[in-house]
Amino acid sequence: MITEKATALSAFNQYVFVVAKQATAPEIKKVIEAVYKVKVTAVRIINTSPKPRRMGRNLTTTPSFKKAIVTVKKGDKIDLTIA
Repeated sequence: MITEKATALSAFNQYVFVVAKQATAPEIKKVIEAVYKVKVTAVRIINTSPKPRRMGRNLTTTPSFKKAIVTVKKGDKIDLTIA
C-alpha cells in the first residue's frame, strides 16, 4: 500500500501491506521474511471498516480490508518500487 503516511513510515523501517482478511500476524511475518529476505521484528494489524458512500441517490459502502504494518530489523530494507 503506497500512501503518504506509509511512505513516511518507511523512514522508521516500517512498511504497510494489504493482507487477506483471514491472515494472522505470525503468518504475515513468515511470508514477509520469505519473500523479501528480511528479519521482521513486529507486525501490527489494522482492520478497516467499510465506510458509507453516496452515488446519486444510492447509498453504498466501500469494502473493508485488513492492513499490516510490518517493522523490519534495523539495517534491512524492503524495495517497494514498481518495475
